[in-house]
Amino acid sequence: MNAATSPVSATAPSSAPVRLVDGAIDLMSRIPESLIAFIARFSIAAVFWKSGQTKVQGFAIDLVNGEFDLGWPRLSDSAVALFQDEYKLPLIAPELAAPLAAMAEHVFPFLLLIGLATRFSALALLGMTFVIQVFVYPDAYPTHGTWAALLLYLMARGPGALSIDHWLARRR
Repeated sequence: MNAATSPVSATAPSSAPVRLVDGAIDLMSRIPESLIAFIARFSIAAVFWKSGQTKVQGFAIDLVNGEFDLGWPRLSDSAVALFQDEYKLPLIAPELAAPLAAMAEHVFPFLLLIGLATRFSALALLGMTFVIQVFVYPDAYPTHGTWAALLLYLMARGPGALSIDHWLARRR
């Protein structure tokens, strides 16, 4: 079969459904990568930030619910018990794991949100995701896979133009 006898040749007009699909694909390919990166940063930062907020008292920032308590943060009374009774990490004492996790779940999401040290913050949260998946909630792989995909995207592509990293890179 050659081009002249082919049912779909290069010069044949395409059908309306094909043009519609092509137009939709073209439109989707124009979604700015910076928008994708910003939504990825905001979304995954919110997941870890909200988890970190459950581990502290005296300090709360929830932009969506409008909750603001700007006191001095301290480890919540239940945080160590959570690591002792539910998480049960094998290689680190609950008394050390609880404050480290609480700190990491605040520092790295904040850095992601403002787009500073984005790739390294994403790497740190990917490490936390791995630990959670392997040692804490192994049946939650669909959720953790989604987290990993966002974090790997940020590690590979960076934070996008709406970030401090981008601003710093342009100043070099």
